[in-house]
Amino acid sequence: MKVQLLTFLAIFCSLAVYSQPYRLIAHRGGVVDSLRPENSLPALETAIAQHYWMVEIDLRITADSVLITQHDRTFKRYFGLDSMVSSLPWSRIQQLRSPTGSRVLSFEEILRTCKGRIGVMIDNKIDGMDEALFTRVLKLLDKYGLRKEALMIGTDESTEFFRGKIKLSCTRKQLEENKLRPDWNPAHYYLFSADISREDLEWAEKEGILVVGVLNHRNPSAPDALEMARQRAQKLKEAGVRNFQLDAAFKSVL
Repeated sequence: MKVQLLTFLAIFCSLAVYSQPYRLIAHRGGVVDSLRPENSLPALETAIAQHYWMVEIDLRITADSVLITQHDRTFKRYFGLDSMVSSLPWSRIQQLRSPTGSRVLSFEEILRTCKGRIGVMIDNKIDGMDEALFTRVLKLLDKYGLRKEALMIGTDESTEFFRGKIKLSCTRKQLEENKLRPDWNPAHYYLFSADISREDLEWAEKEGILVVGVLNHRNPSAPDALEMARQRAQKLKEAGVRNFQLDAAFKSVL
């Protein structure tokens, strides 16, 4: 009886996830609120528990070349330390704690936690072009079986390296430019924008390009942020968008 009950619950949960009308990508590392900082383990675990499709993580590098997840260039906002990420070694960064007790996570720890549970969108915030470093990023994604479905918000400097190795974000204009390349492959890109029309979506779907709408805000708690998100969500939904990268505070507008 116990085995049958567990089987029923597993099937019910899988059907509930499957029947959700939208696939969601948790902006800035998960479900972020006053208790769960950006790119923290509690934020990530909550996104997994709430059946998000993916989590967007911000990728930076320490002074001693450790890949970590951190949105800002400094640690001031969450950890009270006004020092550049790239100026500190990992041993020092590991000691930092937010007022809620959260810590900075390495890129590999995030991937290990995501493996088999949630996909990843990587916002590459590393300046310049370092082939050896970016090769490490891909190898870590492969190690945890996450590269095939992964998405990346890239940089101009790193685009040529990552092209064809991971799906890269593009506007429609960029996609149309890339389509003229001899190495064009729609599987190498995805349309990523806060402003997607029905015509944009139909064009992308005809080309076989993934479409992801954007519902995020520099300050999700700002007085007008929720209303702005609601209006934008309505336009994107009317256009037929079904995948969204969003701040957790805006989940209610879908």
